[in-house]
Amino acid sequence: MGHSAAVWDHKAAVEVTKDWNGIDQVVLRSPRGSSTRVSLHGGQVISWRNDQGEELLFTSSKAIFKPPKAMRGGIPICFPQFGNRGSLEQHGFARNRVWAIEENPPPLHPNDSKGKSFVDLLLKPSEEDLKCWPHSFEFRLRVSLTSDGDLVLISRVRNINGKPFSFSFAYHSYLLVSDIRYSSCTYKHSVVFSEVRIEGLETLDYLDNLCHKERFTEQGDAITFESEIDRVYLSTPNVIAVLDHERKRTFVIRKEGLPDVVVWNPWEKKSKAMMDFGDEEYKQMACVDGAAIEKPITLKPGEEWTGRLEISVVPSSFCSENLDPSPFLRP
Repeated sequence: MGHSAAVWDHKAAVEVTKDWNGIDQVVLRSPRGSSTRVSLHGGQVISWRNDQGEELLFTSSKAIFKPPKAMRGGIPICFPQFGNRGSLEQHGFARNRVWAIEENPPPLHPNDSKGKSFVDLLLKPSEEDLKCWPHSFEFRLRVSLTSDGDLVLISRVRNINGKPFSFSFAYHSYLLVSDIRYSSCTYKHSVVFSEVRIEGLETLDYLDNLCHKERFTEQGDAITFESEIDRVYLSTPNVIAVLDHERKRTFVIRKEGLPDVVVWNPWEKKSKAMMDFGDEEYKQMACVDGAAIEKPITLKPGEEWTGRLEISVVPSSFCSENLDPSPFLRP
């Protein structure tokens, strides 16, 4: 765990508590009052609040908070498989395992510690994991909260196996939004939109999981939500924006090492079929994932891969054209 002692007190910045199942959770706080909560079950971020105490991540009211099932909401880690694209359980096993806090991990770039409260987690395969996926690895996850309240996740996967292995990966990020359903109305001869929209994925190819992973090209000038959507956008830019006009805020997603973006919303019919998801809750969530899916990551023995995700919230006057394309370079 880490802190910046010159900015705020360590004990106030990082706190370890237990949930009702006796599993450790780590609470990180910024000096301005924002916070995030990380469960060692799955290494999963389960809450992220701004400095007004408003929750920014969606969690279903019907979520099951008991291992070994992953909780529906927050940011589950999909590893070493995304979805059903392999022989493992849905989204792999990392989100269903209990991680350990690592006090002295291998160093990261100094900017990944400066001005942040953070916790470092570690996952190694169990004997049962090795039976279904016979590759030895070390998965290190750093969850950070910047002094401005931005949420940063850095994953490092190292091959300590004697042979190469490949995996797919996603930060399955459930963003909390106002009513996601697309609508428009005419006001004084102009069209007014009330919507959640994603900018930065225009003109890109995507694999549509609702059409047997067939490849299409995005035709819209932004992605809006009018029905179920389950797509993997390919070769995406390092910065995309999720605009929530009703709440007048924009989620800015910056990423590295994650060429793909998953966009998912189950819509009405599928929501009613999911036991751990409320019938109407699809209206308040959008999954927008930084991911590596189409071309799995391959590591030779001793090699390490790093995937970074930073989510910030800015006024909704921002759009993807205004965003700095070089993430993680700011002091």
